[in-house]
Amino acid sequence: MIKFQDLKLINSRFEAEFSDAYKRFLDSGYYILGHEVKAFESAFANYCGAKHCIGTANGLDALTLIFQGFKALGHLKEGDEVIVPANTYIASILSVIHAGLKPVLVEPDESTFNISPIEIEKAITKKTKAILAVHLYGQLADMQSINDIAKANKLLVVEDAAQAHGAHDSKGNKAGNLSDAAGFSFYPSKNLGALGDGGAVTTNDDALAKIIGKLRNYGTSSKYVNDIIGYNSRLDELQATFLNIKLEMLDSDNLKRISLAKLYASMINNRKIKLPNLGENGSHVFHQFVIRVNNRSDFQSYLKANQVETLIHYPIPPHQQKALIQYKTLDLPITEAIHNTVISIPISPVLPQKDAEKIVELINAY
Repeated sequence: MIKFQDLKLINSRFEAEFSDAYKRFLDSGYYILGHEVKAFESAFANYCGAKHCIGTANGLDALTLIFQGFKALGHLKEGDEVIVPANTYIASILSVIHAGLKPVLVEPDESTFNISPIEIEKAITKKTKAILAVHLYGQLADMQSINDIAKANKLLVVEDAAQAHGAHDSKGNKAGNLSDAAGFSFYPSKNLGALGDGGAVTTNDDALAKIIGKLRNYGTSSKYVNDIIGYNSRLDELQATFLNIKLEMLDSDNLKRISLAKLYASMINNRKIKLPNLGENGSHVFHQFVIRVNNRSDFQSYLKANQVETLIHYPIPPHQQKALIQYKTLDLPITEAIHNTVISIPISPVLPQKDAEKIVELINAY
């Protein structure tokens, strides 16, 4: 069986370093917001080219705390509208709701799966105060156009970079440094994945970084001094040790993903299969390689019968989820068509080329 993603194999490459790091962590006696978190925050901010990195418990909290931080600073208020892509994982939308703001769902650009700047402009009202751009599947959203629209309309821009660690634009500017603030997830399956939950905010805004630093830790400015109503959302010290180690291989791992994506794009030749946009060099780091096929259930069964695991990202669009029933009547045909036809095939830095070629052979024979 060709696994969709072999996390054990991915992480076994670091086993010796993880063991040493765990002993260092254990011996330190400092298990919450200690030296390892500070070291990772510094390293990841530097990696992204951002001034600040604030570790959080997970990616959803990272995004939520960005919006709560902007509220605390007076840049947003309860009920303000935030334009978000309808074609995304539900966490993007939940972060807006958790912050007491109103998500306005708009259609994607069908060629990239990412939010459409044209649709953003159509959705702007007097209540619009921010845009949440999701770099879905590892491909940067059209940040130049999005930032131009935001500037013209005096809107904040937030990146959901949960799937795009290391993706960069043509000038070398990386995800996490293309907006007012960005939220990252370090869920184990991400391009930079922990061995548990974890997240972070990156920003160049000093005031926002300071307020999020308080919000993640009960609203404290120092021990037992609570300035604002906060949360308990801290990056785990042990996960930070693992992330520090894995960060050193992120670029090389991304290059392996890109190489496999190019192999798929050049070798898959089946009129029933629609291949993804490869993006400009480095702008897509292929957290997922997502193809489209009309008879998806049959196609998935065919690959499973031939010992290839696949996943669907995502089978149900957010506006059709029971949790977001207030959006059920929205007319979003592009989003619905995408969710009905996408399927992700294996891609990871440890996927052998012979397995990728076997997958190509099977797809071409379908």
